[in-house]
Amino acid sequence: MTRDLPTLEVVGLMSGTSADGVDAVRVRLSGFGYGPGGWRRGQVKLLAHAARPYPAELRAQVLAAMRSELTTRDLAQLHYDLGEVLAAAALEVSAGADLIASHGQTVYHIPELDRARGWHTRATWQLGEASVIAEATGIDVMADFRPADLAAGGQAAPLVPFADWLRFARTGERVAVHNLGGISNLTYLPGDDPAGVIAFDTGPANCLLDELAARAGLQYDPGGEIAARGRVHTDLLADWLAADSYLRLPPPKSTGRERYHLRALTGLEALPLEDALATATAFVAQSVAGAYRDFLPDLPERIVLAGGGARNATLVREIASRLPEVQVTALEPLEAQTREAVAFALLGYAGYLGLPNVLPGTTGARRAVIAGKLTRAAL
Repeated sequence: MTRDLPTLEVVGLMSGTSADGVDAVRVRLSGFGYGPGGWRRGQVKLLAHAARPYPAELRAQVLAAMRSELTTRDLAQLHYDLGEVLAAAALEVSAGADLIASHGQTVYHIPELDRARGWHTRATWQLGEASVIAEATGIDVMADFRPADLAAGGQAAPLVPFADWLRFARTGERVAVHNLGGISNLTYLPGDDPAGVIAFDTGPANCLLDELAARAGLQYDPGGEIAARGRVHTDLLADWLAADSYLRLPPPKSTGRERYHLRALTGLEALPLEDALATATAFVAQSVAGAYRDFLPDLPERIVLAGGGARNATLVREIASRLPEVQVTALEPLEAQTREAVAFALLGYAGYLGLPNVLPGTTGARRAVIAGKLTRAAL
């Protein structure tokens, strides 16, 4: 028998691999149920949203942590500095909330062993101390969602497909929700059955493009305008695609900035900025299209784009041109921006209630875990 779950207002906090700031939402979750047959879908109502950019110095520290350039002294302080930023973002939207769910800031992710990289233990690390958030807001906090799946043999990513399935799956329709954040990842929803969901990181997205834009003192290439003025160097593009073993690795798989950075793209530094962005954009688009053709049983009828890359017209055009059989659209801008924060609100809600909140078929885990750790606020 399916039991009714309580209606709660939950704050979701998300900072992704672009490391540009925190998205905070407050949502009302109602009508959900859980029983022997699994989840019953409910309603997700967005009540409030705030975006808090990282200060430049903090962002530089986060990016340095991702490059393994910080000492333990620096990392310890960054963990609490990020907790303060997350708490400030939560306070903007948390009035009336019953729970906060914080993803934190991933600074390193080791989903598989690779002794050449010094990866001898699988691990994942998200910074942003939950106790700081709980103390500042007076609200219980669910955080540190990834380790449980890793301990159960999974990649600890992607986690958002659980929420994508609850929100976007439709009977009789093949749709993919595709996030173009720092890293590019897809969720393939072939219908109503969660067992059919396929999700994985396809490769890089904004992490490369933003790193290039920084050469010109920009945080990103607005609308892909600089890339649109450049020429794609097809010889370099072919070399990068051939050299990238991750793109040929079957799912489940996940990746991050540990693998995708400008130092890995040989020959790029010699190009003018316009050509470098054009060629890197083509590399992202080809890796996305290749993932759909190589690793899905059928192409989706629709791809719905989310994340900052959905606002990059050049990147969207390059992806669509490589998948002409598929309708490529974007989520409404606010929904695209808040999708992952809402997703972690849903993960936090499920974990807080002691219910499984990961699709093991997408991460490779032995079972569906209850992801997240609870930090109680003071009474």
